[in-house]
Amino acid sequence: MKITFQEFLAKIKKEANELDLSSDEDLSIALMNLISIEEHFYFSGAKTGNKKYFDLLNETRQIRKELLKKLVKDVEEGAEVWCLSKHLLAASMRLIEVGTKEMDKGNKESAYDLFEKAFSLYSLFWGLNLKAIDIGEVKKIEDDKLNKEDKERSIFKNLKDIVKKLVDCCRE
Repeated sequence: MKITFQEFLAKIKKEANELDLSSDEDLSIALMNLISIEEHFYFSGAKTGNKKYFDLLNETRQIRKELLKKLVKDVEEGAEVWCLSKHLLAASMRLIEVGTKEMDKGNKESAYDLFEKAFSLYSLFWGLNLKAIDIGEVKKIEDDKLNKEDKERSIFKNLKDIVKKLVDCCRE
């Protein structure tokens, strides 16, 4: 039985204390770092010409693929959720890193904006993998078909609310 997003959000709010995704959150952060390591090995190999870096990239990729299967359950149903999940985590990690560099330069507003975007993408990752979003049903809605409430409350806002309730790294 398919439920609406609002019904899903209500269910999550009701059951948030019973769910503990802290291990999954830790794994998602580890995956972000593994993706960064893959990128680093690529650029190190390309810059130095040392092909050993590409071998290390492949070994790291195999670990990342194995671990990503623990969070992305729709591997068999199609590559879209898998690939989107990987890229959402990668983009989120990069925005966090750029935001941190902006903070270091004293550009706090720019950093806050980047951190907000990173969390939006991270929330979208969880939305996909907690089945809050069915990408098979995603379609463009014309602006004139949106009501005021739709325009004021984006899917990112809804997903961020869910992630804030569900994913708590401070739970032991």
